[in-house]
Amino acid sequence: MNLPFVLRGIDSGREYDPREIRYRGEDGELLEVVHSKTGRPVSRKTLQERRMSHDPIDVSGVWRYRELVLPLPYRHIIVKPEGNTNLYPAGSLENSGYNRIGRYAGVENLYLKHEGENPTGSFKDRGMTAGISMAHYLGATAVACASTGNTSASLASYAAQAGMKCFVFIPAGKISYSKLAQAIAYGAVTIQIDGDFDAAMQLVEEVCISLKVYLLNSVNPFRIEGQKTIGIELIHQLNWDVPDWIVLPGGNLGNTAALGKGLSELFQRGYISRLPRVATIQAHGASPFYRSFKSGFSEFTPMQANTIASAIRIGNPVSYKKAKQTIEFTNGLVETVTDAEIMDAKAVIDRAGIGCEPASATTLAGIRKLQNAGTIRKSDRVAAILTGHVLKDPAAIADFHEGKLPGTDPVLRNTVQHAQPTLASVREIITRVLNDTV
Repeated sequence: MNLPFVLRGIDSGREYDPREIRYRGEDGELLEVVHSKTGRPVSRKTLQERRMSHDPIDVSGVWRYRELVLPLPYRHIIVKPEGNTNLYPAGSLENSGYNRIGRYAGVENLYLKHEGENPTGSFKDRGMTAGISMAHYLGATAVACASTGNTSASLASYAAQAGMKCFVFIPAGKISYSKLAQAIAYGAVTIQIDGDFDAAMQLVEEVCISLKVYLLNSVNPFRIEGQKTIGIELIHQLNWDVPDWIVLPGGNLGNTAALGKGLSELFQRGYISRLPRVATIQAHGASPFYRSFKSGFSEFTPMQANTIASAIRIGNPVSYKKAKQTIEFTNGLVETVTDAEIMDAKAVIDRAGIGCEPASATTLAGIRKLQNAGTIRKSDRVAAILTGHVLKDPAAIADFHEGKLPGTDPVLRNTVQHAQPTLASVREIITRVLNDTV
């Protein structure tokens, strides 16, 4: 059957049949999905009605927006469901609950959209449900990805659900064991290579082309279609009232690319009347996008990545060109923060009872830095994307609170308290804690 979309090269504009398995154009350029319909293919009213439905397709925070994502035959859709992640109000400067996050950021109207609440604990599930469904439509029996953790966990889970063989390529010694454990538990064949993520990414592309295994990294344009629903659902949750800023972490930059594509399509189709500014925040030790932004995007130089935030420890992001487009057309910006700033911000999010993995906390660290610089105003309405669950990297939490992370001096350090098995010993600890104002 003919599909109501095509693949198009982002530089050449050359079009390709989406039923042909390919990840790049003939000259190696990135591809994007271009839908044939114009205007609103589905009404706001219908989207709201679907939120009340019990149909698994409507319940999904991806497939609820299927006309804007991938209009595939239902029998090919692999759904858990995913999405429907909470949007936490964290912006009031009053002294209560989640609001300690807003006080830390210096922003009165702050919302945290927690993609760590997806089925496998990260935003990757949004892209993976779209990618694996397209793989199913195309008749794939085996899939693969390179990953620092979250992608492998998500792909392994969806591949198991779809009955496909799954291969994940991971960099040696550069992955959280909690994430690796997910991929192993879901039955993926895990291949550890000597090299970093960028080496794994290059290898997996070669393997997939040579061995006819379907590639599901974010270079796959169908992954982007699922991931763009983060922004669509966020604005839907805000009753289509667009925030001033959307802030998110930047690693391989698939999310920045996807967010921009979703926002652009919402604007072009008349769902929203203006665009938010997008700010992508990178870790200082893995910041090639930031360095390119500071040059006015006149040059791009990959780097050897090194950061505590393993999910964004990427020195040569695949989606650079698409992410660049997002920053340019939203009048956005790119900022960088240190590992110490990331972990301090993470401690603030964790202490509020929300929690996130280190890469997610680059958002709050970046907002705080931009607010201190006067770029983000205290009164601005800001939505921050948290990309992964707090349990994705428990080793980083333990090392931080035990004072084992170089360059950090945590104000919110929370060490295990040791006591003798006596009332007096425990009383001393509890009294000290009750008198602590931090």
